[in-house]
Amino acid sequence: MTVAPGITKPDWKRELKALLPFFGHRNWIVVADSAYPAQSRPGIDTIVSGGGQIEVARRVFDAIAASKHVRANIYLDQELQFIAEDDAPGVSRYRIQLAELLKIAKTITLPHEQVIAKLDQTAQIFRVLIIKTEFTIPYTSIFFELDCGYWNAEAEQRLRRAMAASTSK
Repeated sequence: MTVAPGITKPDWKRELKALLPFFGHRNWIVVADSAYPAQSRPGIDTIVSGGGQIEVARRVFDAIAASKHVRANIYLDQELQFIAEDDAPGVSRYRIQLAELLKIAKTITLPHEQVIAKLDQTAQIFRVLIIKTEFTIPYTSIFFELDCGYWNAEAEQRLRRAMAASTSK
């Protein structure tokens, strides 16, 4: 769902609640700062939340954590670590709040362009939901790449080894 000028903003909390049961591994949810661009790829839906970055991220994080069918790999922009407080007042406080929010999560830090490339590649086949916030500090978007909540990489590797062993006999 794309919001255009003059159109009422959808209720992002309701949209998240409605979409999450449909989303599975390979779908993405992005909590973006206010300057994040509207992307043109058909598989990417953008919602303007009107909320704060940490507030929206907490809601998304909690919704994913409460889901039995998905979990998230969380990507952060590498640039965030290097932004000076003089260039973006409030960035130090944000990094502390973000660290507190994600303290139990495994995060992956990559240069912004690499994360965007992964997102763009995914959107060729799978849906992406972007929830824009009113936050005005750059490189603060949080990328939740959904994965299966009841299957993990180790189980997948064991499965593939068993399959390979059975075909090599």
